[in-house]
Amino acid sequence: MAGRGSGPDFVEALARGLDVLACFGAERPAMSLSDVAAAAGLARPTARRLLLTLEELGFVRSSGGLFQLTPKVLTLGMAYVGALGLWDIARPHMEGLVARTGESSSMAQLDGSDVVYVARVSVPKLIALRVEIGTRFPAVQTSQGKVLLAALPAVELEATLAVPSRAGLPAYIGRSPEQLRDELTEVRARGWALADEELAPGVRSVAVPVRDATGTVRAAMNVTVHAAETSVDRLLGEHLPLLLRTAGDVSAEWALWQSRPHVEVRRDPGGIVPA
Repeated sequence: MAGRGSGPDFVEALARGLDVLACFGAERPAMSLSDVAAAAGLARPTARRLLLTLEELGFVRSSGGLFQLTPKVLTLGMAYVGALGLWDIARPHMEGLVARTGESSSMAQLDGSDVVYVARVSVPKLIALRVEIGTRFPAVQTSQGKVLLAALPAVELEATLAVPSRAGLPAYIGRSPEQLRDELTEVRARGWALADEELAPGVRSVAVPVRDATGTVRAAMNVTVHAAETSVDRLLGEHLPLLLRTAGDVSAEWALWQSRPHVEVRRDPGGIVPA
């Protein structure tokens, strides 16, 4: 399988690692090292190094000389699929929110100690930061990140905050760890978070949670304003109620979408039958 890249930036080691993951399936849920090497077309020492790396990352487990995938593999695809479904539902609601407020709105999800933007409806305003789908910021400096962090259990929160940010911004020293935890406790209790020029001068935002069918906070939605144009009082008094209503509507529709009847079908020579 490996050895088919042609571009100068092609990473053969990454391709081989993905080949190893792709070897497993319903017919081969558990495989020996030799089986994996043969299925992926790799030398046995190479297959061993890749399997041990994947095991250390949590994507593979081994027992009795056999390797199996772990549920963590699902994170490679489910986050993307989930974000797509959420965006399809959220878009008209976010467009309506932007039309009523005249301000940009975004949705983000947590990735380590950062937030990553997965949806955005913007208005043409000069603002200190360029934001687009895939943009990454340290969670503690954003209203969305505070909402997402506040929803984590205590142990998971500690582990998340210990992960170094990959956003490429200077370390934020606006508050002590104790002050951050106190703020997150308040965010959890009141259901929204404010970031007042913490990410960049002139950038002010408020965010609220978006929940899935189980009530779990899976994303955060915000309204972002220019601090010179919109006061905190106006942001909280006028825009926050509209944002809360919009996020509630998105959460409700997403819950309905997740609970929809779903039947897979397969093609059969005699017609289409349930899988």
